[in-house]
Amino acid sequence: MTINQFAGVSGVNSGTLSSIINGNRPIAMQQLDRITSGMGLAEGAFYELYIDECVIHSTPDWRRLGPFLHRCAELNKLECIRQVVLIIMDNITYAPVLFDTAEQFYGQGNYQAAALLYEGVADSEKYQHSERLALCQYRLFTIRVGQDREADFRAATRFEYFVERLDESDQLGALQQLADVYLSLQYWDKVWLLAEELYRKTAIQYEIKHHKVRKQKELREPPKPLCFYILYAYWLQSVVCDGRGEYERALHYVTLYSEMDWIVEDSEEVRQIKEYFSSQAIVNTYLFRLMCGDLEVLHNYVEYIGTGGTGLLPGMLKAVQAANRFHWNVDELIGRFLPQVEQEWSAPGHGKPGADLRDKYAELLYELAGYYLRAGEQEQGFRYLFLSLEASAELGSETCVIRCVRLFEQYRPQASAAQQEDYKQLINKVQTAHASRHLAPAGKL
Repeated sequence: MTINQFAGVSGVNSGTLSSIINGNRPIAMQQLDRITSGMGLAEGAFYELYIDECVIHSTPDWRRLGPFLHRCAELNKLECIRQVVLIIMDNITYAPVLFDTAEQFYGQGNYQAAALLYEGVADSEKYQHSERLALCQYRLFTIRVGQDREADFRAATRFEYFVERLDESDQLGALQQLADVYLSLQYWDKVWLLAEELYRKTAIQYEIKHHKVRKQKELREPPKPLCFYILYAYWLQSVVCDGRGEYERALHYVTLYSEMDWIVEDSEEVRQIKEYFSSQAIVNTYLFRLMCGDLEVLHNYVEYIGTGGTGLLPGMLKAVQAANRFHWNVDELIGRFLPQVEQEWSAPGHGKPGADLRDKYAELLYELAGYYLRAGEQEQGFRYLFLSLEASAELGSETCVIRCVRLFEQYRPQASAAQQEDYKQLINKVQTAHASRHLAPAGKL
């Protein structure tokens, strides 16, 4: 095929093609894609060669590198992005444009490509105390969380050091997200400290914005109205009290986020925030009174299970916990809601729920086991106990596994020979899974 013929096929000017072939002109990204298409090859077929010729063996030009990175992101050629970042980040002057490109990828939802750029910028500026470094770490934290418990913990501890370097408005969202991660891990002390810090920082900004006659400086708006973060800090503290079993104290913090007379903002978003926390206050008041032993509120609380006030699974879990705590009969409640929970959990297309919900499901199974064993219904009790043990082992939650083992040992004399054999086999599976998990090489964060 002549150059003129190929120019017609590819859409690249014949003179340009001649200059490229003879090495007199560097190839632009758009031209490379047209040539690849004209040759009938897959998109990006020559990208590895492009890196070798136009990045490694020539002075990198951002006019070509920028479009190249965008195309690699579109085609999910992450290894090409990784190679380019490793090559060019020896020159720290690329950090600003690489960061801006990462922000574009992040805004487009192309998180894996963005993470590679953020990592490159963060590594090049690791000895700097820049806000850009802190923002890179913030973005990497938001990308990394939600994988599994260990990865979430590593991501949170790595990022926590950088919160103070963020812009004041970004700090509020960062503290909220950090608290959410530690909340899912049930690190109550850490959540409490973060809630206090979130309240302190937001209260200062609220005072400056709404009550200072002469403002010290104009503050950039955080992602949500300031009142949200104050209410959320109170909500976090109530959840921590719940986790610690301090239900009377939890009621105090519910009161704090239910009283909103101090809020001076007035917008549709603020009205929705107030409605949300008002509904949370109602259901949590019933919940914490229930956990304090007030059986009279059970009927009111039941009406909120599965509504916007509380999810079906968490709502039922708390009701069964209260029943076990105070030896109540809640057969009617279990008969009403448990089939719905099991149907949702096993429904086709349900997908894999998050670790927090899976943890709650394992806990509900454990509470049901305790409820039925205490009532003398051994068949049901041991069935739910074994299901909880299996779910806890799958989660990798040693605390939940130990709790199940203790419950079985408490009721072992009432277990049949077949149930004891099932338990023995299940424990062997749990021990094998535990050993393989701890012997496996750690994954890259």
